[in-house]
Amino acid sequence: MNSFRSGLILIAGLMLLAASLIASSLSVNSQWVANLLLLVGLLLSGFALFSLRDDIAQLFRENRRELLLTTVGLIGVLVAVAWMSALHPVRMDLTANREYSLSPQTVKMMQSIDKPVHITFFHDRGMRETVELYELFAAQNDKITVEFFDPMINPAQAKLRGVEFAGTALYESEGRKLTVNGPTETDIANGILRITQARQQIACFVDGHGEPDPFSLESHDHMEGDAGHSHGLETKFVQHERHGMAKARSGLESMNYVVEKVSLLKADATLSQCAVLIVAGPQSPLLDAELRSIDRYLDQGGNAMFMIDPFVKTGLEDIIRKFGIELGSGMVIDEASHFWADPSTPAVTDYNRHEITNKLPLSFFPGVRPLGPTKDPVPGVSVRPLVNSSQKSFANADKMRVDHKSAKNGYGPQTLMVTSRINPNTVESGETLLKRLRGEESADSKPAPEKTITRKEARIVVSGDSDFATNSFYHVLGNGALFLNAVNFLASRENLIGLEPRTYDLPYVSMTNTQMKGTFILSIILIPLLMAAVGVAVWWRRR
Repeated sequence: MNSFRSGLILIAGLMLLAASLIASSLSVNSQWVANLLLLVGLLLSGFALFSLRDDIAQLFRENRRELLLTTVGLIGVLVAVAWMSALHPVRMDLTANREYSLSPQTVKMMQSIDKPVHITFFHDRGMRETVELYELFAAQNDKITVEFFDPMINPAQAKLRGVEFAGTALYESEGRKLTVNGPTETDIANGILRITQARQQIACFVDGHGEPDPFSLESHDHMEGDAGHSHGLETKFVQHERHGMAKARSGLESMNYVVEKVSLLKADATLSQCAVLIVAGPQSPLLDAELRSIDRYLDQGGNAMFMIDPFVKTGLEDIIRKFGIELGSGMVIDEASHFWADPSTPAVTDYNRHEITNKLPLSFFPGVRPLGPTKDPVPGVSVRPLVNSSQKSFANADKMRVDHKSAKNGYGPQTLMVTSRINPNTVESGETLLKRLRGEESADSKPAPEKTITRKEARIVVSGDSDFATNSFYHVLGNGALFLNAVNFLASRENLIGLEPRTYDLPYVSMTNTQMKGTFILSIILIPLLMAAVGVAVWWRRR
């Protein structure tokens, strides 16, 4: 009984010692509570050990020594393993979609960082996953260092850096500073890329012809009876005069682009500062002065993305023709693969191999015109289709209804998006080239020497639809990623391609009606009957 009481006193003393350590770590202005607990704990533990001296001596006798040494050795091994795991942690992600690991594109980009980046992340207890995400980034490159603070526990550090809320990260690199509030892999990766770049590239949106406004959050608001939202067939009642592309602009800005609207009719208008020129769905023809500015920009090595809706004349046809691309007439109808119940909204899951379409999920185009190569190839120009509709699609000439007669000898994949690249030092007269492409001059005709010019390397991407990148559809499936990948490709920033927010689908099983019936019969009827038969057989045999 005395040993039992002494054991209880020892446990109480040890608990007071632990409480003393906790109080010491939490106290701010005074240590008297921790010191008092420490003193009482030492007194109780010392008294208990003195009272248990005979029992402790008994443990060291010959018959107990082996058991004691084994226990101490086992505890030592466990402590050593825990210590080694803390010094050299090993992380394994066993999820099917690698949800807790960085994507290969992010890892490749982080390993290419050649400038020091210091990140200070302020977090609370509920942000453990974000903390681990930052640790994963720091593990990819020695030049990336991360420091963690809790603004509640370290208010001085937060006040010194001007941080008010948990979840704020401060990036610093070579005198540049950046604040990032996003907790996702894409936000962190793009923040690191932005802080390591010495300058920002400008994405210019042409304005003045009814194009979607990159600074507008307006979504499409079409009323079409019970048919739902459609940009293809049937008459539409449009409430908003202009639609917005603010989501696309936000995506560009998160990748360190500066987005500007340019009006080419102004006297001081220039495109020399534009890394990428975006012509997104003009609804009226561009004037000759604007076309000359765009043509001159491309001849000087500029890069552009043209998003030309069906049944619209823009005046850009000749400029696009110089890159070996012909804008087709009509609208693509795809009755085999379309989004929702609208055959004039082709849906695409299988893409041509290219950096822009690599690992891209499903995308769709609400009302899209077909594209194709020019009749005569353009010297020095490389044209590559990116997105095609299905084998059963065709170009429909009537925008009010599906006309299968217009598809005679025209069924087959229709090109919906294409890229073209002019190789440097390609010498040909622009005027002679246009005449030949229009059929006004034969391919054997020689250009006039006085009009021969040298065209610099340039890239363009042409899409037969602009609606896929507007606010209503940008965030759906792969539409936004397709738009951003195209812009990054044009700006020669392929290391950004694919850095879109990762999505994860819940696992599910798709079964036909026959398979569902078979599963029901097997699991609800046959297996229970089999188990019952086995039970009856065992009972009969024992009897």
